[in-house]
Amino acid sequence: MENVSIIGCGTMGHSIALSAAWAGLPVKVYGINEKDLENADKGLSSKLKVMIDNDVFSEQVAKRIREKIELSTSLEETIAQSTFIIEVIPEVLEMKKEMYKKIESIVSKNVVIASNTSGFKPSLLAEEMEHPNRFVVTHFWNPGHLIPLVEVVKGKHTDLQTVERAMQVMKEMNKQPILLNKEIPGFIGNRLQYALFREAQSLLDAGVATKEDIDAAVTYSIGRRLPVTGPLMTADMGGLDVFSAISNYLFEDLSTDQKSGTVLMKLVEENKFGDKNGEGFYSWDTDFSEQKNAEREQTLIHFLKNDLKRNEVK
Repeated sequence: MENVSIIGCGTMGHSIALSAAWAGLPVKVYGINEKDLENADKGLSSKLKVMIDNDVFSEQVAKRIREKIELSTSLEETIAQSTFIIEVIPEVLEMKKEMYKKIESIVSKNVVIASNTSGFKPSLLAEEMEHPNRFVVTHFWNPGHLIPLVEVVKGKHTDLQTVERAMQVMKEMNKQPILLNKEIPGFIGNRLQYALFREAQSLLDAGVATKEDIDAAVTYSIGRRLPVTGPLMTADMGGLDVFSAISNYLFEDLSTDQKSGTVLMKLVEENKFGDKNGEGFYSWDTDFSEQKNAEREQTLIHFLKNDLKRNEVK
């Protein structure tokens, strides 16, 4: 069993820590100051309460999970005994590279250093590392404690042992790791997500339908099907001859925009960023925000419970 440490205790950092502790792994988490740790502690308490309220586990189990998570503002104390480190700091390239230098000055060359980056290529992140062979990307999806997927991405110098250890740790954390054989921007999940987002923007800009109806076209159709079958299996089930024929005439009409859509760019220019500040494609007052975030969390917990049941049967 690896000795896991997490660098960064923000939304993703403490969520990943919760996943590790829930799987029985003791985990140390580093934050830059006491305010960071206080926010992480509140986040952990809130998430554990939601899980208790939804009968995912008992208060006693929640207590045991929380006891396995140690928060610290000392980088050295956090990683001194680590064998597997997951970096979860902001998506700033130079900041990440500087952190890897600090980490390498403390730990031995056998310690795996993983990044939760959502888009940077591992070879780029590791280009100034002393031992780039022990670097790998492990991209968790938000919320990290509820979504099973983790994209494991190797760089051009990542060795086989590092990849195998990363895959094993993710499995021990009860995640569903997938391995990318090639490093590409955005990996797999974000490329698929943003292909859909690009087409949605194009439809909105063209006035094909309202934002509500464009969203409904996803949530009430492919959104219902995707939890069971991905796009390739869906094509198999629908008939590859049919899907090929549709691809041949539809692809040429799909959006190939290279930049954000007109509506999106205008919203950003007006500092309308969505849920984070109250206005975006939709208006996000407190009640609406709490309602939609709760609905999404409840749905993810529903699928999580189904996953747990399937694992019990296995």
